[in-house]
Amino acid sequence: MIEDVGAAAPALCRLQLAVELRALRDTSGLTASEVAKRLVVSPSKVNRLEAGENGVVEPADVMALCGIYGADPEQRATLVGYATVTKTKKDWWQEREYAPVIPPGFKAYLGQEATASALHNYESEYVPGLLQTEAYVRALHRRAHEGLSREEIDRLVAVRMTRQEVLHRNESPLRLIAIINEAVLRRRVGSAEVMREQLEHVAELASTLPNVRVQVVPFEAGEHPGMNGAFTILQFRERDPFNPIVYLENLADAWVVRKQADVDRHEEAFTDLQAFAPGHPESLSMIKNAIEEF
Repeated sequence: MIEDVGAAAPALCRLQLAVELRALRDTSGLTASEVAKRLVVSPSKVNRLEAGENGVVEPADVMALCGIYGADPEQRATLVGYATVTKTKKDWWQEREYAPVIPPGFKAYLGQEATASALHNYESEYVPGLLQTEAYVRALHRRAHEGLSREEIDRLVAVRMTRQEVLHRNESPLRLIAIINEAVLRRRVGSAEVMREQLEHVAELASTLPNVRVQVVPFEAGEHPGMNGAFTILQFRERDPFNPIVYLENLADAWVVRKQADVDRHEEAFTDLQAFAPGHPESLSMIKNAIEEF
């Protein structure tokens, strides 16, 4: 339960609402299809509510569901409060200034990242987004997205910097395990100064934040489980009824993968990479040695 609903982010309210609605339905013994018939809606709407996928949740829908489940007045008021937050407040990525630079697939991911408990990320070409410096982000976008205006690049930088707040939140900061290819340390992005500052930033976060762990896959290790490309796995709190999901992206699109077989395949690959790469201390030494080369 969220202690201060009025101060909570909509993404968190959607997640908590989804958890409690699912628990109420389970207690009632009703299926999603049975609930949908009583509400005169499609079963997919009930499933979306229980998955926290609706950007805005109507308080009237929550009131109706509480009536079906026999929720007590106090719980009903709390759940309606969560729904009200989703109607009256916006998550930062929903603000108009960011809309032009956030594609739909990435917007869906941001809502998941904001409420995840852990993030496992393998990157082969660049420093993971949650560990990037502003100068590094600017250099990346100037080259990877040629033709963007300065204003658009500023917005992309703002999105990246704001995302990183999940690592520093006061309550349950996101646990990040980042595994990177050694090429990420060697490839200069921007100037030597930009690259040196970036690697120092990674080393500092990995050394000072207990929720951040970094490993490096060295060239000398040869072929490895991450050679099919970068991927991100999001995990949620054990008490939440949400399975891990995978996020993938390319030049054309970005999307979230939920199919269990695909998620299992990526989790297995990440576990293999963790065992394959040198440990955290050894990887930090590799990063510090790379700093000396710039």
